[in-house]
Amino acid sequence: MSAVEKAAPAVQLPEIGQPFGGGFFSGITIENGQRFANITAGAAHELVGEWGEYGEKIEGADSFTDSRSNTEAMAASGSELAQKVLSLDIGGFTDWAIPARDVQELQYRHFKPTSRENYCWSRDGDNPNSLPVGLMYTEESPRKTQVPGFAEGEPEAFQDRRYWSSSQRSAYYAFCMDFDVGYQYSDGKFNELRVRAVRRSLID
Repeated sequence: MSAVEKAAPAVQLPEIGQPFGGGFFSGITIENGQRFANITAGAAHELVGEWGEYGEKIEGADSFTDSRSNTEAMAASGSELAQKVLSLDIGGFTDWAIPARDVQELQYRHFKPTSRENYCWSRDGDNPNSLPVGLMYTEESPRKTQVPGFAEGEPEAFQDRRYWSSSQRSAYYAFCMDFDVGYQYSDGKFNELRVRAVRRSLID
């Protein structure tokens, strides 16, 4: 193999929001020195439910980047929502997961459905694990998505509601995100929120 071939990425990436790997390309995260392409499922596959296991600190559900390992840990502990996501088969792909916190941030950054000002609480948008690194939101940034199909009222749009991540905060709370104004916080695991599943593909 030539030096050029070795340098070439294993996966050729489309533009943000273009069809890819059973869903839509939603950005890159880095984990343990490896780059991953993150893929967001279409709106038709959204689920709603409790994060589950309120009062139990689940071992292995604390990653901000590894959506699949978090979701598998949730499912093994009895989370019905996680079990439903793991059973998804979309476009022949069966490795779907509830997005980890920093993977979910990419969904809002690129697919924000509304033109409302961002909430800008605490460190909303701070994402050291994305490429490029995510900076804290301002009232105007990120703005309403320009990706065809993902703006409010369009077929693939996120709802202006709260969505679960698979990243656990404590025995009682897990991280979530409000897709109305970009508010990242933690909510009680007993609450029923939406989920837009993701999967990822190793780039290099």
